[in-house]
Amino acid sequence: MLQSVDGSPEVNGRRHWMGLLARAALDELEQGIGALPPPAHEWLRRPETGLFMLRGRIGGTGDRFNLGEVTVTRCALRLATGETGVAYVRGRSHRHAELAALADALLQSPLHREAAQQTLIAPLERSAESARMRMQQQAQSTRVEFFTVAREASA
Repeated sequence: MLQSVDGSPEVNGRRHWMGLLARAALDELEQGIGALPPPAHEWLRRPETGLFMLRGRIGGTGDRFNLGEVTVTRCALRLATGETGVAYVRGRSHRHAELAALADALLQSPLHREAAQQTLIAPLERSAESARMRMQQQAQSTRVEFFTVAREASA
């Protein structure tokens, strides 16, 4: 029997860190993973690059249409302690996918979770928040407000 896992704290937490890892810059991942002890792992699927078809819906709820293709690199690995890490990252960077999968596995490991949260996820969250604030400030600086002046009725 299938059971819905949407909305559980574990799934939401993993969804959050996988999004951060996929959007992170490669040097941020290198720095964060480099601060952790290198765990032994085996490849379940080495990094490979392919195309995904992006689909959209007209008006968000209407008919589906093909928006375009995007290049994605994916991989999967298993730590010696048994945790499986997977990663799908946009682009062709095999190293980025490898580091994201390794971080995913470390974040699932009770032995490494706390250290990985502090040395990798917390800095990525701060970096993402500062990037979001920069974008918001840039958007605010280009904001134009329009006013409508009502014509007086002649008496």
